[in-house]
Amino acid sequence: MKNWTYYTTSSLVVFSLIIAWQIGAGLYNKPFILPTPGGILSELWELKGVLITKHLPATLLIIFIGLAMSIILGIFLAVSMNFNKTIERAFYPILIASQTIPIIALAPIFVLWFGYSIWSKVVVTVLITFFPITVSTFDGLKSVSKDLKELMLTMGARKWHIFRDLSIPSALPYFFSGLKVAVTLSVIGAAIGEWLGAEAGLGYFSRRMMTQFNGAAVFAPIVMLSIAGILLFLIVTWLENLFLKWRKSL
Repeated sequence: MKNWTYYTTSSLVVFSLIIAWQIGAGLYNKPFILPTPGGILSELWELKGVLITKHLPATLLIIFIGLAMSIILGIFLAVSMNFNKTIERAFYPILIASQTIPIIALAPIFVLWFGYSIWSKVVVTVLITFFPITVSTFDGLKSVSKDLKELMLTMGARKWHIFRDLSIPSALPYFFSGLKVAVTLSVIGAAIGEWLGAEAGLGYFSRRMMTQFNGAAVFAPIVMLSIAGILLFLIVTWLENLFLKWRKSL
């Protein structure tokens, strides 16, 4: 009942905003600047063929490769920092400093280095998604109960057994929290990379439509990007519930 009320309230707020947008855009009457939601959906329906068959797969490929690399590198660095204080002191400040640099300012450099290939967009996606995965996983590994750790040591457990049976279960909720942030950011990273230089993709298509002053066509791929981000978030949430069933019994 509580969840039903929560989603009903959220749906009413979203519906109200859409209605206000529809009325406001209709009164403004400049669709090349502010199209109506109805006009965007109509344009999305007309463009669904080219968006789904050509541009959406290109964007999803960037997202999946970028996320896979971020997960591998993020977990590796988090585990390394957890086991070695020297690595933590050396890389943690660099990790924080990397987030102070505007990614959009670096994106043209990556295009210069890698050209319009997929890798310039993947690097942008990795830089955006790497941080939440690494920091969340590292915090999870650091959150291990010292009392339980000492108990396992007194019972003869080795470091590997403590890591497998205590550290990993403790870090998993943190990892999935970071991953849920990362999947939404991955959509942004892919779009930024495509905006600055690409031959296909939803971000590229949106930028191309802007040069043609087609406001509805600019928003149409953005709507599809939003839907992709929501679906990725829901998939990660489903995986979290699947792997963390034990939390429901606590």
